[in-house]
Amino acid sequence: MKISLAAVMSFVVISSIEAAEINVLLQTNYVNASQQKSWYEGDTGILAYSEDGANLQQAVFNMRDTFSSGLAYDVVANYYALGEGHLGLSQAQLTYKPLSQSKIRWRARAGLFYPAMSLENVSLGWLSPYSYTQSAISSWIGEELRIAGLEMTLFSPGRARNSAFSWELHGGAFKGNDPMGAMLTWRGFAMHDRQSLYNERIPMAAYPSVIDEDRLNHPAYVEPFHEFDGRLGYYLGGHLEYFKQTSLRYYYYDNRADPTEVNAQRIYGWRTRFHSLAVQQQIGANNRLIAQWMLGDTVMGKQYVAAGFSAWYVLLSHTYAQHRFSARFDKFAVEEDDIFPWDGNDSYGKALTLAWRYDFNSQWQIGLEQHFNRNYAANRLSLKQQPQIEQQQSMVVVQYRWSH
Repeated sequence: MKISLAAVMSFVVISSIEAAEINVLLQTNYVNASQQKSWYEGDTGILAYSEDGANLQQAVFNMRDTFSSGLAYDVVANYYALGEGHLGLSQAQLTYKPLSQSKIRWRARAGLFYPAMSLENVSLGWLSPYSYTQSAISSWIGEELRIAGLEMTLFSPGRARNSAFSWELHGGAFKGNDPMGAMLTWRGFAMHDRQSLYNERIPMAAYPSVIDEDRLNHPAYVEPFHEFDGRLGYYLGGHLEYFKQTSLRYYYYDNRADPTEVNAQRIYGWRTRFHSLAVQQQIGANNRLIAQWMLGDTVMGKQYVAAGFSAWYVLLSHTYAQHRFSARFDKFAVEEDDIFPWDGNDSYGKALTLAWRYDFNSQWQIGLEQHFNRNYAANRLSLKQQPQIEQQQSMVVVQYRWSH
């Protein structure tokens, strides 16, 4: 299946590259950063930057096209200065949506993609149009969740039924996300906008309980897109929309991984399940309220490491001419539920993010962001650090977007 999908995708892309829509996005920033080093530097901070200065925040390359047959493709590649992997794919999918006048219609997609559970990350390359530091929920999804599989959707536009309501039902099956849950459990939630590239390695702090050969004997990194046991994971989702004013999205995800499976690197499978509920309300022409809630659990080994997790945020955004002002409050927690008292993984925190973005034109944008968080992680004690820290981050971002 992987070979045939790659072959079809390559043929479609090569045969239509001249007619394709191409988008390029570049973001550079200047950061006044928290001095607590992040997991990308092998430490325990939950923000990506720990030094003041200028950075290439990210580069996104997107190519897509739709054909009269109803077939479409969409490929996203990313470059990041942060992390171990700098350049690679984050998404690559084929979509088939047959033309239909029916009241109930269908479409399908296959490849590497995100389930459409987010109402925050709706811009090019699964970025947020509201802030540069994304919510704790979206930050974790971008790190550890990617669907390598198939999705089928039934949908009914309201206009086809002369109704104010439109709905969608989604069902997906996938492989290759068995280690998902490791970063969330050991490090806790983080807040940033960096998506993991396919088959990338994510570093973390060298917690003694994790790396000690006489304990868990796990490396100080995670590779979240492995398949260990051959089981299909799945997710189910439902969307409901009222007059394009109110949107509701519910998803249930279960990777069905065998938590006793372990590879030669000592990376385990993690059985991870969660519920996600997102809502959006348009308030007049210029105001938008978005909220999301997530609740789940994950386990590795025979209850060697286990935790429940929860997170939610509320975001309010206002537009005025070319200006967008956004404010978001996050709260998040991971609660340990395993058999080893020496592997303390309780963590929790809350955060406030304030952002302003101004579009000079269709290509250039400038933005300011101020972020505050207070977070606790019990396993910092094992590294002789204070378990609770406060972090702040001020950021100026210049963005350039080019389309063809």
